[in-house]
This record gives sequence, C-alpha cells and structure tokens, in this order.
Amino acid sequence: MGSNEHHPLHIFLFPFLGHGHIIPTIDMAKLLAEKVVKATVITTPLNAPFICKAISKAKTSDENVIHIQTMDFPSAPVGLPHGCENTDSISSVDMFQPFIMATALLQEPFEKLLLDQRPHCIVADMFFPWTTDSGTKFGIPRLVFHGISFSSLCAISCVALYDDVSSDHSDSPFVIPNFPGEIEISRMHAGPFMKRKANADHYRKVLGRKARHVGPLSLRNENSQEKANRGKEASRITA
Repeated sequence: MGSNEHHPLHIFLFPFLGHGHIIPTIDMAKLLAEKVVKATVITTPLNAPFICKAISKAKTSDENVIHIQTMDFPSAPVGLPHGCENTDSISSVDMFQPFIMATALLQEPFEKLLLDQRPHCIVADMFFPWTTDSGTKFGIPRLVFHGISFSSLCAISCVALYDDVSSDHSDSPFVIPNFPGEIEISRMHAGPFMKRKANADHYRKVLGRKARHVGPLSLRNENSQEKANRGKEASRITA
C-alpha cells in the first residue's frame, strides 16, 4: 500500500424511510461530499431512485460522489404489503407500528454493511436507536440525527421532565416548564425560533445533552430548480 494513498473519511448516513427525514439527510450528504468526505446513504430499493435523483446535481468531484447502499425491506415478516418501504405508502394508522417493527429488522443487513465497508462513523436517524448497538459492536461511533430544531428538542425534553404536564392529554394550551422564554406550547411555531441560540445553550448546558448545529440544511440548495424539485410533486411550492 503506497504511503501517499488517500483514504477519505467515510460516513454512513441512515435516514428514516420518510421524505421528511430523507431530504435533510441528502442535504447533509452533499455537504459532506463537498468537504472531501465519502458519504454513503443507506436505504431500501424503492427509496433509492428518489435519493439518486435528489443527489444527481450535487457539486462533487468524481472521486467523492455520494454513494447509495440498499437493503431489502422486510415487509412480509411483519404483515405489510410488498412495496411498503416509505411512510408515504402507509395507508392506515394500524400499519405504522408494523412499519417500525420492520425497520428494526434491518439491523442484521445493516451490520453486514458495516462489516463489509467499515465506515469511520454512522449518522443514523433518531428512529433507529439500535444502530448504537450496531456501531458499538464494530467499534464505530454513532451520531443521532434529529431533523428538528433545538427549540423542538428543548420543548420535548422539558415536557418529559414533568409528569403532570406529559400526562395531560387535553387540548388546553400551557406554558412549557423550564423552557427558555416560557413559550406556550400552542404558540410553539410562532416565537421560540427567534431565540435559537438560547435554546441551543439550554439544551446543551441545562439539560446536559451533547449536540451540534448542522442546519438549516436546506440553505445549501442555492439552485432554485434544485429547491423546486425537493419533496413530493404534489407538495412542491414554486415562487
């Protein structure tokens, strides 16, 4: 092996099988590839064409293209119809739990990919907690990807700390305990994002969570046509 041979950092990115999770993961893969990092997106066969189309315009060199690895989705063992590989294909609420069970069955083929390719790091969606065990098994660090903001993470964590709040299933608005700015949950979409730095500091320093900013990932799409082609055709908004 030559001493000058270049071995780029190789990262596995494993998004949950829904467009709201896949799209920001693709944006992250593009950013990594631009930084001369080998990025491999892990998915299933029916999701691969969508991902391939989304990354086709990525500005990366020939040596650092974004790779895609697929694993067969175990729909039959959990009683799902063939082709049910994305949340868009879930036609009833009763199908969601089997869908989650099927994603857990991806652990074995995922570990085979780890054994074969030995990436330096795993960035896996929050819906795949078992990837922590998989990474530990092969000595590979695993980072959790939350596609939501620090504001939302703070709100979820603060509510979970108080039994009297988390157990209240009424529709009445309430002030989130210990939340920066004392924002009412009914106004969560209106105010807290103006204090993103405060929420980030609260999440890390007060709640004691290790976390890093990686977004907004959508800002890396400078090309207006690339932005227009994001998501499902029926939900696209063009200016």
